[in-house]
Amino acid sequence: MIDALGTVRLGLVVVFTLLGLFFSFVAMTGVLRLPDVYSRAHTASQADTLGAGFGLAAVALAVGWESAGVKSVLLLFFIFVTNPTAAHGIARAAFEDGIVPWTEGDERR
Repeated sequence: MIDALGTVRLGLVVVFTLLGLFFSFVAMTGVLRLPDVYSRAHTASQADTLGAGFGLAAVALAVGWESAGVKSVLLLFFIFVTNPTAAHGIARAAFEDGIVPWTEGDERR
């Protein structure tokens, strides 16, 4: 039988999993639909970081403070640092290579 705290924990795991799926889907849609490398790097860094963050938070809540839970929390912090850094590196390399950002009247899509 699940006690009240276990029910709340299970509910949070479900909510975090659904939020992770939502933000991962938004990131995937943004990478496929947005017109240039700058917009794609932006959506990939923000939405994908949130999706992975919520997913890893759900894993950490589901397994508790066992070794897998601690590893998922460490991985969560690693992703929060590396995803935006990688997106910045990609955008900077594109800028230094001379790729111009997409503007409103631009025909490239």
